[in-house]
Amino acid sequence: MTTTTTGPDTTRPSAAPRSVKRVGDRVFSGTALAAGIIILVTLAAVAVFLIVQSIPAFKADTSNNHILEGQSFITWVWPFVFGTLYASAIALIVAAPLAIGIALFISHYAPRKIAGVLGYIIDLLAAVPSVVFGLWGALTFAPMLVPFYKWLNTNLGWIPIFGGTPSGTGKTILTASLVLAVMILPIMTAICREVFLQTPRLHEEAALALGATRWEMIRMAVLPFARSGMVSGAMLGLGRALGETMAVTLVLSPLGIVTFNLLNPENPTTIPAIIALRFPEAHDEGVNTLIAAGLILFIVTFAVNFIARWIVSRRAEFSGAN
Repeated sequence: MTTTTTGPDTTRPSAAPRSVKRVGDRVFSGTALAAGIIILVTLAAVAVFLIVQSIPAFKADTSNNHILEGQSFITWVWPFVFGTLYASAIALIVAAPLAIGIALFISHYAPRKIAGVLGYIIDLLAAVPSVVFGLWGALTFAPMLVPFYKWLNTNLGWIPIFGGTPSGTGKTILTASLVLAVMILPIMTAICREVFLQTPRLHEEAALALGATRWEMIRMAVLPFARSGMVSGAMLGLGRALGETMAVTLVLSPLGIVTFNLLNPENPTTIPAIIALRFPEAHDEGVNTLIAAGLILFIVTFAVNFIARWIVSRRAEFSGAN
């Protein structure tokens, strides 16, 4: 009996055919890449412009600068940095709970038809120009708040932020902050709503199956999942509040003071507002001074958005099962 021995099979599998990109795919990928590059180039160009134009403000003689009026740049700009951060922080504290509550109502409580109408109204509110909000805040909203401010001063005047003499016109840092809160409410609500709707269905059904009420399900499943989205929405809203110009300009007077009082007629103002108010009369080194203030605002806004992106990416791996 003859046994035939064969060697190892040296036949190699044929290489997989290389995928050929279609013309439409190449055009789309190239367009997306070009758009990303244009964004980076534009951001770098803005940063370079601000830095180059700000240098004379730091080197010039402050006694000849009609904006600084003998002060150092840091001494001059600090009250406006404080006003920007203070007004934006108050707006965020007011708007964040409202945005989360509205988003939860739209996503988990309201009937579908009502939720659709509310979502459309919120999105439409974001399209209102800032100057309209400023006019409404200065001419309508501020006078409406005068009796409320007097009540706060009478009953809570022992708290330093509500002490002093309340403004008779209602144009205070608190009014400006409330207008900013209305302006950032749509973007925060929209982001929170979308994040709530992306909560894995299995997580919600598991909580309900274990006997949780709707609120307990939201507290145990929805809010933990959406925590990073809520924070990023708040940061994006804060970024818009930091850079808002016309709404604050029309409500506050251009005073460079530092005070935590919310009801007094003398209030700190913001960097965008002081730039808008002083730029028409600025010349020579005064223009560079205002551009340097814009550089400070650019750095603060960039830092806020960077923190928001870091928070989102830090919890990106927690996606759950749908």
